[in-house]
Amino acid sequence: MQTQQNVDQRLAELEMKTAFQEKLLEDLNQALVEQQFLIDKMQLQLRHLATKLKDLQPSNIASQSEETPPPHY
Repeated sequence: MQTQQNVDQRLAELEMKTAFQEKLLEDLNQALVEQQFLIDKMQLQLRHLATKLKDLQPSNIASQSEETPPPHY
């Protein structure tokens, strides 16, 4: 009889551990999904920023400073 109680107790412990591991895997999977979403969003923003930078015209300030040196030279 004692052996059956030990088996039942061990089985209950294993079931609890399995349930905990399943919950942990679900939580980790959800975190991974959220991180991938954020990575995709950042990649899109980076592509948008790179496109904007390519489309920028040289500034007037930069071209003026190259033409004439400041008076203190």
